[in-house]
Amino acid sequence: MGTIARVTRFGLLGRTLLAGVLVAVATALTTPALARIESFPAGFRTQMVQTNGTRLHVRVGGKGPAVVLLHGFGDTGDMWAPLAKVLVKDHTVIVPDLRGMGLSAHPDTGYTKKNQAVDIAGVMDALKVKAADLVTHDIGNMVGYALAAQYPARITRWVVIDAPLPGIGDWDNIIRSPVLWHFNFRGPDVERLVKGRERIYLDRFWNELSADPKKIDEETRSHYARLYARSHAMHDAFEQFGAFSQDAIDNKALLAQGGKITMPVFAVGAEKSFGTAMADDLRFVATNVTGGIVPSSGHWIMEENPKATIKLVMDFLAK
Repeated sequence: MGTIARVTRFGLLGRTLLAGVLVAVATALTTPALARIESFPAGFRTQMVQTNGTRLHVRVGGKGPAVVLLHGFGDTGDMWAPLAKVLVKDHTVIVPDLRGMGLSAHPDTGYTKKNQAVDIAGVMDALKVKAADLVTHDIGNMVGYALAAQYPARITRWVVIDAPLPGIGDWDNIIRSPVLWHFNFRGPDVERLVKGRERIYLDRFWNELSADPKKIDEETRSHYARLYARSHAMHDAFEQFGAFSQDAIDNKALLAQGGKITMPVFAVGAEKSFGTAMADDLRFVATNVTGGIVPSSGHWIMEENPKATIKLVMDFLAK
């Protein structure tokens, strides 16, 4: 990734994607598997919430200050179960599947992150939550920024983990990396190629963007592959990427119109992925940013090093 790192002044891609590939190859035979699918605590309920013209599958549990957890591509809200088990002791924990992903409904349109932020605000309304802390990863970061920028009074603190924001910082160089070919991999023929081979497609992300592919075990891979093989699920996942051009326009407009967000932001990069570049990137849109690192992890922080990720999140939210 040394070559690609020169593309961006943050060295963002250098620490992010190709580094994950190289480390994965070097360590694949040495580290035992850690990830597995965990269930949410028994006190959690699931419900379909009507919001913004669609229905989101939402897990809710606990009492106390609210915290909303947003997942990204390759995962669903299921990724947050280990963190939810800790948060639920003294928080109301809200975990949606994003529009068109997981067990949420599959509308034909509405995949800009600005619009999906309205989805999440609607979930908060339905649950009578006026304000919440926010924890996000990957595409969840993009929805999270649109949520915080459009509804700043409703987000008290934000933990943003290991993915850039369209249109912000060095985005225009980041998207030129050949490692990110999947951003433009979509269309009817692409869907025909992937149909029935969802596991192969998803393995590429888990293998190449992790520090050690063995940490994403067979149970985890099979679980998410089944969810992404559901009818229309991969089409809608491609739509998440397909909206990036409009997301970039929307994010620049949100920043120009509202200025930088002012709530405390904890920008966390994985050691073998975005690293300190996460905090660099978030400072373009936020005034109160601190940075953190998930050690010994690539992009899949909850699968690769959940213990360290949970500690970072909990320490920040306890401040």
